[in-house]
Amino acid sequence: MPRRGERKQRVRSSAPEPLPTRDLDHIGIRTLTWTRRGAKANHFINPAKYRCSVLAAQLADEWITYTRSMALANGGADMANAVRGFAKFVDKHLPTLGVDPAKARLDGYVVDLVEVIHAWEEDLRQHHGLRSNSPYAKTNSLLTLLEQRALKDTSMPEALRVRAQAPPAYPPHPGEPLDEFSNAERIALRDAARDAVRALESRLARGRTLLESGIDPREGGWHEPANLLWAATHPSLLTVKVLKPQFRQNVLSWPEPVKALLPTAADGTLLKRGFRYLVAEVGRLLFPTEMDLQAFRVLLLLGMSDTSPEELHYLQLPDIEFTDSGVRLVQRKMRAHRVRADLHPDPEAEEEAPEFAGDGAWDVPGLLRRLLAATELSRKVFPDADPWLFLAVERRRRGVLDAELADFTDRERRFGGWIAEQRDAAGRPLKISKPHEIRRLRKTAKVVRAVALGGTVSDLAGDDHHVEVYRLHYAHGTTAHVLAGRSINRAQKWVFDRMTQPARPVLVTQEAEQRLEDPEVADDLGLDTEQAKALRTGELDMGLVNCRNPYASPHRNDAKVCHVAPAMCMLCRNAVVFTSQIPRLVLLSDHIEQMRARLTPRHWHALWGRQAAALAEVFSECADLIPAARREIAELGLRLDLPLGMRTEFDR
Repeated sequence: MPRRGERKQRVRSSAPEPLPTRDLDHIGIRTLTWTRRGAKANHFINPAKYRCSVLAAQLADEWITYTRSMALANGGADMANAVRGFAKFVDKHLPTLGVDPAKARLDGYVVDLVEVIHAWEEDLRQHHGLRSNSPYAKTNSLLTLLEQRALKDTSMPEALRVRAQAPPAYPPHPGEPLDEFSNAERIALRDAARDAVRALESRLARGRTLLESGIDPREGGWHEPANLLWAATHPSLLTVKVLKPQFRQNVLSWPEPVKALLPTAADGTLLKRGFRYLVAEVGRLLFPTEMDLQAFRVLLLLGMSDTSPEELHYLQLPDIEFTDSGVRLVQRKMRAHRVRADLHPDPEAEEEAPEFAGDGAWDVPGLLRRLLAATELSRKVFPDADPWLFLAVERRRRGVLDAELADFTDRERRFGGWIAEQRDAAGRPLKISKPHEIRRLRKTAKVVRAVALGGTVSDLAGDDHHVEVYRLHYAHGTTAHVLAGRSINRAQKWVFDRMTQPARPVLVTQEAEQRLEDPEVADDLGLDTEQAKALRTGELDMGLVNCRNPYASPHRNDAKVCHVAPAMCMLCRNAVVFTSQIPRLVLLSDHIEQMRARLTPRHWHALWGRQAAALAEVFSECADLIPAARREIAELGLRLDLPLGMRTEFDR
C-alpha cells in the first residue's frame, strides 16, 4: 500500500463534450482551385478565423457556387477578398454595438446586416479614399453573393433581400480617361522600338554565331564564353550552383572573356557583378527577354488598330496562320468573352505566291516573322514551355534559366520601364507624356486610323467596337477633338463664304460676245462649244440674263429646269450677262430701289440686299455702259417684265 502522502491524485474522467450543432458541420476551410496559363492557384476562406464564423461560412459557400457556375476567369479572387474583408469588419464592428458577432448570419434576425453593410461601405470609403473604386467593387461582390442566396433561401430577412437587389451606395469613380500619345511621341516610340528590335537581332546573331564553336564545358572548360553559351542550351548546366566551384568569388579575377559578358559602363566599370548576372547575360545572347519582347509589342500595337493589348498578349502559335496574302490571327478577348479571326494583309505580297514568306518589313506579317525567328531557339531549348507568341527566357528562382509567358507586370519590365531605357538619335532619354500605359498605344493607333479615314463615328469605330464604346473611350482624345474642331471650322467657313461671298454672274464683253463660238474664248469663259452657240442664238435667255445650263440649277437636285429664274439669276453661278442685257439689269436695279422705299429695311435686305450687291458689282465692271443703257431705255420705252409670281413673292 502507498504510504501517507504518496497516494497519487485520482484522474477523473471529464464529461463528454456536447455534439456540434448543425451549423458547425459546415464551418471548414473553403478552397477553390483553378488553373490559369498552365499554373494552378488556390483561393480559400477559413470561417473559423472569424468570430462571425457562421456568416463567413454562408458567404464562402455562395462564393464557391457563384465562381463555379459563372466560370470566373480569376477564380473569384475578388469575391473571396470581399468576403474576408466583410467578415473581418463584422468582428470589429458588432462588439462596439454590444452585439456578439457569432450571432450574425444571413438567415437570422438578431443582427441587422443591412446597417452593417452600410457601415462597412463607409469604412471602405474612408480607408481607400474618394477616388478609389475598391469600395464599389467589394460592395458589389458582396451584394452579388447576397442576391444569389436570396433566390434560394426564403428565410432571409426581407430588408436584406431588398438591399441585395440595390446597387452599392457609392458609385465607381469615373476617373480621367487615357489620352493618346501625340504624333511626335508615336514616332519617337516607333523609332525607339525599331532600334531595339535591330539591336536584339544583332545580339542574337552574335550569340548564335559564338554558340557554333561551343562544346560541353565539362570537357572544354568553363572559362570559354562559347562553352557557357553551349551550357545555356542545356539549362540544368548553367546555374549559380554549378558555376560557383568553377570561378573565384572575386569577379575581378575572372578571365577577361568571361568578365566581358557582364554589363559595363562607358568607362569599362562593371555595373553588375555575380554569378546570377552572368547566367542572365549568357542567356540574353541566345534568348529574348521580356524587355526585348516589349519592342515587338509596341510595334504590333501601333500597326494593329483593331487589336487590344490583351488579345495580342495571349496569342499562341496555333493562333497564327500565314496565308498567301498576309497573316491570319485568332484573337481572344477575355473581358468580352469573344473569339474572332482577323486578317492582316501584306501590302506588297506576290499575287501567285503559295505562302507569304515575309520580307522583314515593319508591317504586321513581317514583325511576326521576325518575332518567331527571335524566339525559335527558345522553343527548341525549352520544349515543355507553352507555345506563347511572347515567350521570354529569364533567370528564375534558384538562378536557373526558364521560358515562360512574358507578363510585363514587374516594375522594371513594364511599358514605363522600357521607355525609361530608350534613347533618341542624340542619346537623350525619350520625352513621353505620362502615364506610361500600354493602352494609350491602342488609342494612338485608333487616332491614326481616324486621321487617315475621316468620316463619321460609325466609320471610325470599325468592326471591333460599338459606336457608343468608341464615343466614350476613344472619341474624347485630343486629336479627335482637334479634328472635330477643324471640321466644324471648315463647315462654318463654307457657310460664311456662301453668305458673304455669293456666286456672281459672268460678264461677257461685246467683243467676246461676237467671238463667243471660238474655242479659245469659250474655254476662257468656262463654256463648251454647244453652250456658246446656244447663248449666241438666245436659246438660254432666262428673261433677265442667260444661263449656262437651266437643268443644272444649284437650287435643286432633281435635274429639272430651274424654278427660281429670273428671281435668283443674279446670285447663280450659271448666269452669263451680255452687254446687250445691261438695260434689263438697270431696270431691275431701279425696281429694287423702289422696293427699298416700300419695305422695311430688314425686310428689304432679306429679299433684295444680295441682289443689289450683285448688281452693283456688275455695274462696277461696266460703268461706261450704264449711260448708254439708260438712253436706250428712254428712247425705246423699255420696261421690266418680271413674272407675276416673282412680284407677288418679293414685292410685298
